[in-house]
Parts: sequence; C-alpha cells; structure tokens
Amino acid sequence: MCIQEKCKYFYELHPDTKYQKIEGFGTAATGIAGYNLRSLPCPAQENLIKSYFSEEGLEYNMLRVPIGGCDFSLSQFAYNELPVDDYDLTNYTLSSEDYHYKIPIIKRMMDISKSPVHVIVSTWSPPKWMKYYTDHNPRCGFLKNEFYQTYANYHLKFLEKYALEGIPVWGITTTNEPTIAFTDIQFKSCIGFTAKQMGKFIAENLGPTIRNSAFKDTKILALDDQRYTISSDFYDIIKNYPEVMDYIDGLAVHFYYDKSTPVQTLKDLHGRYPELFVIATEACNGYLPTDKKRVDLGSWERGEDYIKDIIQDLNNNIVGWIDWNYCLNKYGGPNWEENYVDSPIIVDAERGEFLKQPMFYAMGHFSKFIPRGSRRIRVQEKSSSKCTDEVAFVTPQNTVVLVIYNE
Repeated sequence: MCIQEKCKYFYELHPDTKYQKIEGFGTAATGIAGYNLRSLPCPAQENLIKSYFSEEGLEYNMLRVPIGGCDFSLSQFAYNELPVDDYDLTNYTLSSEDYHYKIPIIKRMMDISKSPVHVIVSTWSPPKWMKYYTDHNPRCGFLKNEFYQTYANYHLKFLEKYALEGIPVWGITTTNEPTIAFTDIQFKSCIGFTAKQMGKFIAENLGPTIRNSAFKDTKILALDDQRYTISSDFYDIIKNYPEVMDYIDGLAVHFYYDKSTPVQTLKDLHGRYPELFVIATEACNGYLPTDKKRVDLGSWERGEDYIKDIIQDLNNNIVGWIDWNYCLNKYGGPNWEENYVDSPIIVDAERGEFLKQPMFYAMGHFSKFIPRGSRRIRVQEKSSSKCTDEVAFVTPQNTVVLVIYNE
C-alpha cells in the first residue's frame, strides 16, 4: 500500500539469491557517553542500557570502544604518556575513564544482550612522544619511524588489558580516521598516515604482532575512515604492500560524506576483493559547520539520514552498522575539543531523564529485526515508479525480513 491514492507497491523476494551475512548493529562506548550515563539516577541508567541491548530494546550486539582517549573523552590522554620514549611500554596502564565510564558499563551491556556483543576497538592517538608534527597540521601528528613496532605493541597491550577485565575484543582497526591529518580539521586526538605508511604499519608491525599473539583470531579492519578513502587510499595501501592482504579481514568505513561518495565505491571494492567484509563503524549527525543545531531534538530528518544510509550500505554488502556515542548531553557533549554532535539518546541530567530521538528508532528497525547471521536476499520493487528504498533478509530462523523506507 501507499499513502498516494490508487497507488500500490509490490515487492518480489528471491530467498535463494543470497548475499552477505550480517554481523550486527551497535553503538560506541566512549568515556563521555559513560559520563553522561552516570549522571542519571541508577534506575534510569539501567533503563538506558536496556533500551539498547535488551530484548525489550533494540537488541544491539556490537560495540566500538576507543583505545585510550578520543575527542569524546573527559580529557586528552593516551596510555603510557610517561616515561617519554618508552619503547617497551613499561608504564602501560588503563585509565580512570576505563575503570569508571567504560569497563563496568560495557560488561553490563554484555550481560543484558541475548547474543554475544562483538567489541571493535580503535586508537585515536598514541602518546605524543611517538609522533612528529608538520606545519600543515601541527595538532595531529604522524608516527615516528622508530615507533612503528611500539605502536603495534600499544594495540596488543590493550587487548591484553581488556581481556583481563573480562572483555574480549572481536576486532581491531588500524587507527581511527588516519587521513584527517591531510585536511584542515585540527584535532589533537588523532594521528595521520599516508597510504604507504599505513601499508608498512599493517604488513610489518600490526599484522604480525596480532597474528603471532594469543589474540591471533582478532579481526583486523583497515581504514576506519570515510567511504571515499577506499579508492583514494586503500588501493594504494595494497599496491605498495600487497602482503597487507595476508593480515586484514575487512575494512571499516564511516558515515560522514557518504552523500557525496558514489555507492559504486562499495560495489567496486566487493568486485575486486570479495573476501573482505566491510563494517560501518561510526556515524552521527550535527557535525557539519552548516548545521544550525548540534543537537536537534525530535529531528525526523536526522532519523531519515540514518535509514537511507543503512539501507544503501546493506544493499552494497556492508555487514554491520555502528553508531557513535550512545548518549550525549543537551549540547552534544561534553567534548574537550568542542566537537559537539547529536546522538540517538540525549541525557538531561538536571531532570534525571533521557530522551530517545528518531535516530534511535531508525536504528531499531534494523537491529531488532535483522539478527546476526541473517543473509541479505534479492528484492525487487514492482511498482510503476521507484518511491521506496528497501532491503530484505533471511534470518537464521528461516524467516524473511523486509525493511521498507517510504519518504
């Protein structure tokens, strides 16, 4: 049926034509999200977590966790900041942010979820002593040649520390948004890599370090950057260091600038490297300089942005979609970089309550009905004019799920 008079839509499903297997949907457990959660009364904290991870909620089954600090941390920090030039990382300890605002909350999310929560971790920046700086971006920095192996060990030690806390890591990315150093965005909490540098780091350091450790089965995801970096960087990485393919399992891409990036980018990648899976690991609204509001309560437009992007991604072989902060305050923070953005849940600490936005419900139309292990199937719209977006799946229970967006 259709809201237009005398208009009907028909969808032809082909369950025998199967595509990628779905890994899941989820959110990011940043320090600031945990800080905002802890500002609520205990019953509201429990309600918020259940809203995402319980069977009564969205049934999330994935989490992204920063390795150390990021812009959505209480302050700028990294592990092992002292002593300087500590090649052996002798002072690598978790932070108070981990112990108060990440680990206990993550474990509660894992307890509530009916399926295993697959955790993907990403580093924003190592300690400053590992980096050198350029005139173009004096705040971001690049990895010094002598610390490539130390930076790989920095990632491994995090896997060890979180495992001891009872949080197994399913996947690790090769660094958050490494191309940001080549833009005019001046973040302190980042590190830059050229394609050649990233290829060297994966092939000679991170890849062998992870694969020769007790965490050898951890998935390694390259890029962790905008979709357009597939064509602008990933192919150059493989060209310079073909052996990278011996170590990586897939790619991680971000939501930002998807509207200006041809979807053909994903099609071409799958055609060239069908063995690699792709997960969308970060998304939020309110980040653009042109956005009049960082937080826009009740914005259906922002909910629709999520819906359209998720459907497009799923129809182009992406296996999972992870949101950014699971909750922020009324201003889209706090954020020491003043990089305020929106979130599906907004916390009003003064009133002791939280608000669920259209983005929250948009996510639920996918996460709640497309369980892990579902296979995308072929679907054709048989109406006279193309007015909807749709994606279909066969679930592990052998039921069919059809998600339709009609604007």
